Parts: sequence; structure tokens; C-alpha cells
Amino acid sequence: MIAYGAYTFIFLVLALLLSAIRILREYQRGVVFTLGRFTGVKGPGLIILIPLVQQMVRVDLRTVVMDVPSQDVISRDNVSVKVNAVVYFRVIDPEKAIIQVEDFYSATSQLAQTTLRSVLGQHDLDEMLAERERLNADIQDALDVQTDAWGIKVSNVEIKHVDLDESMIRAIARQAEEERSRRAKVIHAEGELQAAEKLSQAAGVLARQPGALQLRYLQTLKEVAGERSSTIVFPLPLELMEGLLRRGAGDQGP
Repeated sequence: MIAYGAYTFIFLVLALLLSAIRILREYQRGVVFTLGRFTGVKGPGLIILIPLVQQMVRVDLRTVVMDVPSQDVISRDNVSVKVNAVVYFRVIDPEKAIIQVEDFYSATSQLAQTTLRSVLGQHDLDEMLAERERLNADIQDALDVQTDAWGIKVSNVEIKHVDLDESMIRAIARQAEEERSRRAKVIHAEGELQAAEKLSQAAGVLARQPGALQLRYLQTLKEVAGERSSTIVFPLPLELMEGLLRRGAGDQGP
């Protein structure tokens, strides 16, 4: 009986010693409580606790990737969309993460959902689709300010998808088609304006130099004559004849 009691006592002592030993990895910290009161943050490495007096809560310091579920968002121009995102955060103050909030992961998740709806609701649909980088930064700043009291640092926020219903997709497609048509008409009008300006300049040059008009007329006759597909009869302008006769008379001279 004495030997059995001794073995039992040794076993209990060893069990208490083993329960007092904790090993924390490089990315872990231990928040230690002594008789319920916070007494410090320890780790990494070997940690010795006083059995039945001290307790320790492990905290992971690595970056956490949290998927924010799809949220129904009404934009500033009253368009209903579904938006989901991903949030990257990590614990930078283990004491606050354990003492100031009951479950920092759940609290951050709920806060990310409400912040996503709040921030995106202040913008138009076009901004959601075209300015994601700025919206990501706005959401990150809003989250980071609110989670600072929990010892959490939000390092990045990325909007993954902005889902629209079929009617809105068709409306956006019609709008894009009308915009392309408008641009095509503007480009065509600008081309016509430039062509008209060049023709006006050419007409001015020809008006100041009648000989140039005659040469242009002869060049046109040559170009048309090269095409044998049809027979074309050109009238000979009297102005051209007068110019040629005057030039011939000038060449003969007295």
C-alpha cells in the first residue's frame, strides 16, 4: 500500500510539472493570467506556469485571410448589387486581442461586413466597377481605425466580385453601345470638319492660281483615262481654253 501511494504521489507530481510546461512557436504568444489577473505576455519558446494558479491563452500572430460573405449593397444611385471581399489582418497586441474583445476573429468578421456595406453605399455603381483600388483603401482605413482598440492591424482589403442582376447587365451593355456610337459620330464629324477645312484651303490656293486649277483638271483627265471600264465624256471649260490660248499666244510672241 505504501509503494502504491508513493507511485501515485510521484505520478501526480509529474503530471503537475508537465501541465506547467508550455512551448510556444515563433509565431505564437501566450497571454498569462495569475488568479484571473493579467500578468504579462510570454513567448516564444519554453514557458513555465504555476499549476492551478496561472493560465495561458495562445495567440497566433500570423496574418489571417478572412473571406467576407457576399453582402447586399445599395449604391448611392440606388442600384442593388452583391459584393464580397477578402480581408487580411493580424494580431499586433495579444493583450488587447484577448482582453478587450471576446472573439477577435468573429468581431473582425462582423465589422468587415458592416463596413463593406457602409463604405460602398456611399459610392455610385460606376465607381464600384472602375475604382476598386480607392474603395479597397477606404474600407481598409475604416476597418483599421476600429480594430486598433482590439490590437488588430488590417493590412489589406480586396473586393473580389460585384454581382449585378440580368436587367442591370443589359442596361450597362446598352449604355456602352450608345457611348461607342456617340464616339464614332464625334470622330466622323471631326474628320468631316478637318476635310472641309483642307478643301477650303485648297479652293483658296486654286482661286489665287488659275494655272493650278488647269493642271488639276488635266491630272483628273489622266486618272480617269486610265480606267477602261467605261467611256466618259468630259466638257472642256472655256476658262481652260482661254488660259491655254493665252499661254500659246504668249509663247509665240512678236
